[in-house]
Amino acid sequence: MSNARTANFSRRGLLATGGALGLGAFLAACGDSDSESSGSDSTASAKASGPWSFKDDRGTTVKLDKAPANIVAFTGVAAALFDYGISVKGVFGPTKTSDGKADVQAGDMDISKLTVLGNAWDQFNVEKYAALAPDVLISTMFDDAGTLWYVPEASKDKIAQLAPSVGISVYDRQLTAPLQRMWELAESLGADMKAAAVADSKKTFEEAATRLRAAAKAKPDIKVMAGSASAELFYVSGTNLSIDLEYFKALGVNFVEPPESAKKVGGGWFESLSWENVDKYKADIIMMDDRSSTIQPADITEATWKQLPAVKAGQIIARSPEPILSYAKCTPLLTSLAEALEKAKKVS
Repeated sequence: MSNARTANFSRRGLLATGGALGLGAFLAACGDSDSESSGSDSTASAKASGPWSFKDDRGTTVKLDKAPANIVAFTGVAAALFDYGISVKGVFGPTKTSDGKADVQAGDMDISKLTVLGNAWDQFNVEKYAALAPDVLISTMFDDAGTLWYVPEASKDKIAQLAPSVGISVYDRQLTAPLQRMWELAESLGADMKAAAVADSKKTFEEAATRLRAAAKAKPDIKVMAGSASAELFYVSGTNLSIDLEYFKALGVNFVEPPESAKKVGGGWFESLSWENVDKYKADIIMMDDRSSTIQPADITEATWKQLPAVKAGQIIARSPEPILSYAKCTPLLTSLAEALEKAKKVS
């Protein structure tokens, strides 16, 4: 999974660079530091009046005299809030690709109007953050220790002194839980959750979940593998801990499950395989990590990969290990898997 220290190549660094990227791929993905762009006049919209408070998934309640106007957030969180009509001033995390285009985790945001405090792991320009006069910082959490995603360990204390923070957990729970929490957060910030587009997005998500459940029930023998690619290694994610895979499994999808003993190096998230052993597990559909820090299926040149039955059958779909937590962005994830199951042939 996208799935704590980069210095000793811990789980947190691994997750940041691919749910499962190796060290070489991680370093290659880092790019230039302190990336930023102009247009930081973008502010949160549709603010609620009066005092504001929100209890996050650490059990911490943030209280302010009024709803925050200057919001800084992890890119994926900002993208989710944007879908609900809430804009932010600054972001940190994968925001733009090497060619200057919006990263997949930026969703529908116009990145030219954002101040980017850091575009890769361990990048966070504290001085530029302070200059934004932040009211609150919002990020996700991939552990049960309250570690804010993409907030560097070395500067976390300085960052914490500048503004209170809100953490939304995406650790060891089903997708619907953080989706609901992001909904509640957006609502607290003044989003109109009764707007037709917003209400319809939740209904459409629920319809997609019903479709996926039916597709999984109709094809119980179709085996699905969640993978991620780096130059050196191929990673197979287990369903435990990942919000998307845990939810898909609960809907009945039959996943390849690496044994716990094989996932120790991956902190319990995934098993690392050499490309020579990429055929270790039988799979009819392969879901591949779509983050920009990973190698995409069309660019994998390994002969062993090309010989996999699912690859030869064209039964490869994208997976978002760090889904943008709005119903509008998560619905296509369910729909894509449902369609793949409906069309899949048993090839393994």
